[in-house]
Amino acid sequence: MAVFRGPRRWLWRWRRNPLRRRADVVEGWVLVGAWLLTLLAGTVAGFMAARTVERDLAQERAATHPMVAYVVAHAPGRSGARGSTGERVWAEVRWTAPDGALRTGQVRVTPGAATGVPVAIWTDGHGRLANRPATPTEATVRAAFIGTLAATAAAAVPFAAGRRLLARLERHRLSLWDSEWSRLGPQWGRMTG
Repeated sequence: MAVFRGPRRWLWRWRRNPLRRRADVVEGWVLVGAWLLTLLAGTVAGFMAARTVERDLAQERAATHPMVAYVVAHAPGRSGARGSTGERVWAEVRWTAPDGALRTGQVRVTPGAATGVPVAIWTDGHGRLANRPATPTEATVRAAFIGTLAATAAAAVPFAAGRRLLARLERHRLSLWDSEWSRLGPQWGRMTG
């Protein structure tokens, strides 16, 4: 059976009231502390995670360089068979590393690419193949997404702890009320009877 609590009053735990108990004030401060810790933990974790992701992606962008490679052998598939799905096939390509050495590797190209067709690739500082780095816009979106996830996860801890502590305090308060009622309830029965 749900207990009727009546209308909510703003800051009722701190208002002067002869019925206010120490437990009400403690609950109020626990609630305020839990909310402050939730906001602080979420904000700090979110900004730190977002900043770390942006920094790592910027380092990745700085460490990779675009180059032109050339298809070594005819790529599988029909030339011009590229559909609306943007299908790509693996083919071997060759490029010249910054130190002048010839390198080869496998990259995705359009189906049926002929021998000698230029292909844009990304390499690291040693001339090895690397993944295309995230653009600054992609990095910002990734950082915001990961920051939001980190903020939510970090904020959930103090929020859940505060809710659990409030539930324990309420159970304790209700048990105090029960003990007081069991002591005073019989006296009321004599007065009204």
